[in-house]
Amino acid sequence: MYRAPVLLSLIAVATLLILTPVNGYRPWPHLKPNSSDLMIGGSKKFEGSSEFVHMRYHMGPVLTASITIHPIWYGRWQKSQKKIIREFINSISAVNAKHPSVAGWWKTVQLYTDQTGSNISRTVGLGEEKNDRFYSHGKSLTRLSIQSVIKSAVTARTKPLPINPKSGLYLLLTSDDVYVQDFCGQVCGFHYFTFPSIVGYTLPYAWVGNSGKLCPGTCAYPFAVPEYMPGLKPLKSPNGDVGVDGMISVIGHEVAELATNPLVNAWYAGQDPVAPVEIADLCEGIYGTGGGGSYMGQLLNDKDGATYNMNGIRRRYLVQWVWNHIVSYCTGPNALDQ
Repeated sequence: MYRAPVLLSLIAVATLLILTPVNGYRPWPHLKPNSSDLMIGGSKKFEGSSEFVHMRYHMGPVLTASITIHPIWYGRWQKSQKKIIREFINSISAVNAKHPSVAGWWKTVQLYTDQTGSNISRTVGLGEEKNDRFYSHGKSLTRLSIQSVIKSAVTARTKPLPINPKSGLYLLLTSDDVYVQDFCGQVCGFHYFTFPSIVGYTLPYAWVGNSGKLCPGTCAYPFAVPEYMPGLKPLKSPNGDVGVDGMISVIGHEVAELATNPLVNAWYAGQDPVAPVEIADLCEGIYGTGGGGSYMGQLLNDKDGATYNMNGIRRRYLVQWVWNHIVSYCTGPNALDQ
């Protein structure tokens, strides 16, 4: 059996240690001791506001050019599920959508700049996609094997995804029968960048899993509730798919952080670059005015009783707010004073 040199082994161990804590997302803020601990200030406008939170720019690149998102559909996906996610991505730049809109939510992300003063791009579009319906790397993935899945997508013999390190985001979406390392227990999604030693390029990417079968009460809340809270009723999802509707906010969370911190050296709070607190981490669990703790904030309901807080092109979505570093609180398009 071939054994890696000692130095390479140490690098591999260090890589795992670096990968583990970065950018995990869960919709239950009190179950994860992260940014919620920083929300110690009060505000008459929004919970989560705090003059003690210092979101700083660390001079790394941000995505100022037109952003192209390349979905990788790992496992078996229904056409209807793909449509929900595709339309959410296309809604990010749909400025003519009904207020409050996904595009209005993205305006907060656009406030962030690079060292030249250039803002995050307003334009976010759906790029070429890749299907991996036969589970080429199995039904149980590690954080490192996720990078191998991306490598397969960009080096495929037929219709490989384009290589776009500067403004391309690679979004790995795993179906409801695929388990990913730390899924359900610690994270519902995360982002990072690929290693040239594995993929051949440094590419910003995110992974988000469909929790519909594995842990909807953890990762699809509030459209499902944990078993240990039997008295709490789930809310009706806006697109009729609990797992995918739960994924939407996680996708928004990760895309917002990829745009502002693609190489984990740009915008984040805290002193630890290994475990940065990013613009969506600070607002986990906040979806409307007054949100904070276990209260999501004031939301909207359609005529069928489904809960949402913003409009897409033709659909409605429930997406968490993000941190506005100019005013130092979480903001969203459905805020009552907007």
